[in-house]
Amino acid sequence: MDLQKIVESLSPLEKNVLPFLTNGTEMRNISSHAKMKDIEVMRALQWLENKGIVKITSSSKGILALGENGKAYSQSGLPERRFLEALTKKMSLSEIKNATKLDDNEVRICLGILKSRYAISILGDEVEPTSERERIVNEGFPEEGLLKKLPADYNQLSDDEKSFAERLLKRKDIIRKESEKLRYVEVTELGRKIIGASKGMKIELIENLTPQILRGKKWSGKKFRRYDIKSNVPKIYPGKRQPYGEFLHDVRRKLVALGFKEMQGPIIELEFFNFDALFQPQNHPARTWSANYVIKDPKYGRLPGPDLVKKVKASHENGWNTGSSGWQYEWNGKISSQLTPRAHDTAISPRYLASGVEIPGKYFSLVRCFRPDVIDATHGVEFNQLGGFVVDKDLSFGHLLGLLRQFVYEITGIKKVKFLPDYFPFTEPSVQVSAQHPKFGWIELAGAGVFRPELTWPLGVKEPVIAWGFGLDRLAMMKLGLKDIRDIFSGDIDFLRKSRTVL
Repeated sequence: MDLQKIVESLSPLEKNVLPFLTNGTEMRNISSHAKMKDIEVMRALQWLENKGIVKITSSSKGILALGENGKAYSQSGLPERRFLEALTKKMSLSEIKNATKLDDNEVRICLGILKSRYAISILGDEVEPTSERERIVNEGFPEEGLLKKLPADYNQLSDDEKSFAERLLKRKDIIRKESEKLRYVEVTELGRKIIGASKGMKIELIENLTPQILRGKKWSGKKFRRYDIKSNVPKIYPGKRQPYGEFLHDVRRKLVALGFKEMQGPIIELEFFNFDALFQPQNHPARTWSANYVIKDPKYGRLPGPDLVKKVKASHENGWNTGSSGWQYEWNGKISSQLTPRAHDTAISPRYLASGVEIPGKYFSLVRCFRPDVIDATHGVEFNQLGGFVVDKDLSFGHLLGLLRQFVYEITGIKKVKFLPDYFPFTEPSVQVSAQHPKFGWIELAGAGVFRPELTWPLGVKEPVIAWGFGLDRLAMMKLGLKDIRDIFSGDIDFLRKSRTVL
């Protein structure tokens, strides 16, 4: 091995520590002798270890140090000393507190310690010294001697001192036991050769190439320091989005790139928009307490304009002007005005349709929804849904299937898609979208369909509207390689560091 090449690759930090390397040297001693910061010495030693010049070993030792109370007691004495010195006769607890300036907790501890040593008698709210008081005061409290010695290595204490320490550790912030990590350096055979070779080499190396060096040709006749491209360097973990947040961001970005406009809506919604405006009857099972949350207080909100409410009411009762017979029941405005956490993303669609949308127009929503469920590895009580609709005069069910196929591919990269008949109160025809995941097999991704006229006509839209709703949480769980849906909100630092862009 060419020792000169190794010497020429040494950085200034490495060269600074070389003269102070001997077997068994503690790292902080090197810092002191070389007049370098600990972090600089540690970095230099790690680089030298990468080159095989030294070997770093470490060990830990327990250090006893003073806590905040211990620092005060080392100057003024332990509370039990002050208590006993002040107790020259029978005194009340309030008198003792005034004389010693001890707090309630300290007085309580003193009572227990001094009673166990038969130094006091407790008579109700009064304390009286015993015949042992004078002897104990004269002999002193050995724990105070320990406080004077700290900080100290726990293993270097005598058995008695260790016993004192264990008692003090049980008390509030008198002493604390800390672990100190010590690093030692062992010089390898190669290291000894390098140290010897470096002493005889007087080589002027250029560390950094600057404009001044180039303009003045100061590099002429000199050597540049060799750089070790195999040397380990610290890992850098740059800031980035949480993996699930990144997934949602990329889904949103792709839809905007496809020309869709994003819709927003309130988290706390009227049942009118969550159900009624979607032509979902008020006796539908999905509107019961077991399938949907309700707000306790305030329980009711304000319905929209009377004209819209009148049309939706007629659509439910008799089909209004759509040619449908409706649901044939008496619609109740009180039920419709109840407040509920948004149960599905489709609650936003009637708000936008009623307010007037562009025709043709493409809209989407990516929102948090809430439903009561048993929380486990695949279920949660809140989740994200990706919904939306397209409105145009010539749309058909075939357009919907083509759009869904494109969505699945854009979001998941999966090409194998199948459609199954399904039922929703607000779409006809309706379809379930499933895709073949290479690892998990066929998975259900979405429900979709063509909005019924009983929904769109009362909202002022006569053109066909194709709509869909994707559940994103399970899809994100599979994309991120998670086995538990709750882990999409993981705080595991290793998982967060390993995550990559998912779309």
